[in-house]
Amino acid sequence: MSAPGYARRVAGFGTTIFAEINNLSLQHGAVNLGQGRPDFDGPQEVVEAAINALRSGNCNQYAPGRGIPQLMEGIAQHAAVFYDLEVDPENGVLVTPGATEAIFCSIMGLIDPGDEVIVIEPFYDSYVPGIEMAGATPIYVSLHPPDWVFEPDELRAAFSDRTRAIMNNTPKNPTGRVFTRAELQLIADLCLKHDVIVIAAEVYEPLLFDNARHVPIASLPGMFERTVTVGSAGKTFGMTGWKIGWVYGPPDLITGAWRSIQFTSFATNHPAQVGVAHGFAMGSSYYEEYQALYHGKRALMMDVLAGAGMKSILPQGTYFVMADFSDLFDGDDVAFTQHMITEIGVSCIPPSVFFTPEHRHITKDHVRFTFCKNDDTLLQAAERMRKLRG
Repeated sequence: MSAPGYARRVAGFGTTIFAEINNLSLQHGAVNLGQGRPDFDGPQEVVEAAINALRSGNCNQYAPGRGIPQLMEGIAQHAAVFYDLEVDPENGVLVTPGATEAIFCSIMGLIDPGDEVIVIEPFYDSYVPGIEMAGATPIYVSLHPPDWVFEPDELRAAFSDRTRAIMNNTPKNPTGRVFTRAELQLIADLCLKHDVIVIAAEVYEPLLFDNARHVPIASLPGMFERTVTVGSAGKTFGMTGWKIGWVYGPPDLITGAWRSIQFTSFATNHPAQVGVAHGFAMGSSYYEEYQALYHGKRALMMDVLAGAGMKSILPQGTYFVMADFSDLFDGDDVAFTQHMITEIGVSCIPPSVFFTPEHRHITKDHVRFTFCKNDDTLLQAAERMRKLRG
């Protein structure tokens, strides 16, 4: 008799690329430009708000399951001020232990077995496991380099009578693209035509550069009623370790996510919610300073890549950039990532893991770097990466 094992639904998932790269980086003392994990703190007044909550004696027990009222109000107010969206803070907002869980519980609460869900590649690596655990089938549409755009006819062909939802991410991880209004309108038109909902991961919406504009797909005509929008304190306020996320939208759809999450995590870290609620009350000047900070880091990152002999396109948003290493190395992105960590001492992410196997050739000459790091960290990486030129 064989020993008991794990369930078939998780048998094919393996270890996430982030765990693998982080472990390999530690083994080789590499400068970690792989995971989007800042090596500096977020706003100190947000930290102080959480500390005061811890000390108050009022926030060390369960928070309300949907979230604390002041944070739910802050999320709704942010959507109103920046995007003119009317979100019901009581019934249209759900606070979650991180954006990944917001995505997972939205899938579990809105997708049925046998449904099809469109996934735009490259995709955040939690999408497909969630879809498959829900008993649904992912249908892939690829972005194409060097500009990382989709072919409209490929997108149209992905929709069918079985399509229940599309996973939409803009600003886009890992490419740094910000979808245009025209691109989003095409997605919206197809969703309206085929009665499809959108799970919109817009966690990088504060991180825009130059003339890029973030257009929430929920703001397009007819789309609020069929869209749940995911956000993240880890991205908005630089507090990835707090694991505070949220999802907002029409109450009927949010109820689906809520019915899922109440039987998984039930409630979200109470003192951290107080800190994030304070963050939403800081005003628009915070976002201007945040963008200015990352504007400088983006420029430094582009200098690092140019000095190493890589080709890259200036990202419009996020704190990621895709770099073409084909002039420097003959292998694929996985082999180059191994070379970078073990021989150069800098880690990155092979983006082929964000594609289905039949499409991984699209990004075989690229790797993803993050610039959510101290300037000294980026300069240290630059010094090491000059060795790539021989």
